Amino acid sequence: MDDKKGILLESGTNELEIIEFGISGETFGINVIKVREVINPVPVTRTPKIHPHVMGIIQLRGEVLTVIDLAKALGYPPSDHPEQDKLIIAELNQMKVAFYVHSVSRIHRISWEQIEKPSDLARGVESSTTGVVKMDDRFILLLDFEKVVVDISPEAGINVGQLKDLGARDTSAKRILLAEDSAILRKLIEETLHEAGYVHIEICQDGNEAWNYLEHLARTEQNITEHIQLVITDIEMPKMDGHHLTKRIKEHPELRKLPVVIFSSLITDDLRHKGEKVGADAQVSKPEIVNLVKVIDKLVV
Repeated sequence: MDDKKGILLESGTNELEIIEFGISGETFGINVIKVREVINPVPVTRTPKIHPHVMGIIQLRGEVLTVIDLAKALGYPPSDHPEQDKLIIAELNQMKVAFYVHSVSRIHRISWEQIEKPSDLARGVESSTTGVVKMDDRFILLLDFEKVVVDISPEAGINVGQLKDLGARDTSAKRILLAEDSAILRKLIEETLHEAGYVHIEICQDGNEAWNYLEHLARTEQNITEHIQLVITDIEMPKMDGHHLTKRIKEHPELRKLPVVIFSSLITDDLRHKGEKVGADAQVSKPEIVNLVKVIDKLVV
């Protein structure tokens, strides 16, 4: 399970691979591209005054990683079969974290089109999941790992106050399209862009909604850049991911002139080439909101 050779997909296919894992009998999934490896549990060193969801720290190949107990974070009981427990070593928001889970089973290759928004299927799970995948007669819940981390360590999230470093800002007439599936992040990003002077934001809840909006503009308007001057997109979104959205924009004869910025927790040295391959004009890692504003400033002059 820790050898990922041969399972990474080409950019822009609107497919992903998820690792299925279990917590107290419930089935969850994590995007393979977030996972560095899956290992058996190792001794954990507890540290003083840690968050209740944090088990402690481990050292792995010279790196010190925080271990998060996903069962506690999600309100589930401890493992009934500790001999099956695993650590999922993940990288997101430019940090590596070890997630303690109760089992890891297999990898599934699916399309983002198969992923439903949690609010479409059930109430109450949307606070901790980004999507739901129906596999035969069961569901796999895709966890919002970024939210789990930010709930424990708020400084790992977007901080509007960081914009003070940019000084006074003028209001811009430029119009930006934002594709982001997380309601919390949509609100945070919109508020931050408003603080930075970008007050004309068209918001879409996923890549498919953004594509339909842009395609409609391309069909009905003579000059699309009078209506939208830049696109910001997340990568992980139900229906259509940000890489596929970017690829479609850059392959369209009219839309290709729009600058596209990928703003995602998945922007790492190992994965940056995926955005480059589909033609992204810039890629910024969450939660670097100041860098995002600086990139927008350069691209919408």
